[in-house]
Amino acid sequence: MSLTSKLVWTAVIVGGIVYIGRNTDSTAGAATDTAPIPADYQRHYEAAAGTCPHMDAPLLAAVGKIETNHGRSTLPGVRSGANSAGAAGPMQFLPATFKTMRARHPDIGPDQYDPATAIRAAAHYLCDSGVADGDVRRALLTYNHSSKYASDVQAQARAYR
Repeated sequence: MSLTSKLVWTAVIVGGIVYIGRNTDSTAGAATDTAPIPADYQRHYEAAAGTCPHMDAPLLAAVGKIETNHGRSTLPGVRSGANSAGAAGPMQFLPATFKTMRARHPDIGPDQYDPATAIRAAAHYLCDSGVADGDVRRALLTYNHSSKYASDVQAQARAYR
């Protein structure tokens, strides 16, 4: 099967409700892809990883890859607006979650569509959710409550390492 014909299933949790749907944009969520990460995104992943103990750039890059293929996805909510679950930006935050992260971490800028801002917010969110304690899987399950999502991100991070 070619990558362009591959269907990717996504699950998003909003208010305790799981929304599952097919993503036909084959560039988002492709498992263990080792294609080069865009240079600007790589710099943001590396800078944001330094904000948290036990965080590394490959983990953040894996989240960015699975969520929006490092902002390259053409799906709604990546560059403007929101997807059907209300998530927005290259790291796919619900606006309320992004606002909470900004309130807790003043180094996060106001634009969740800006890759530097979104990646920094994701680093803080993952850090607060378990990475700082060394529990990466718990953090990933907080980011997205799907076990498959957590496994996919961890596999992608291993591929990047």
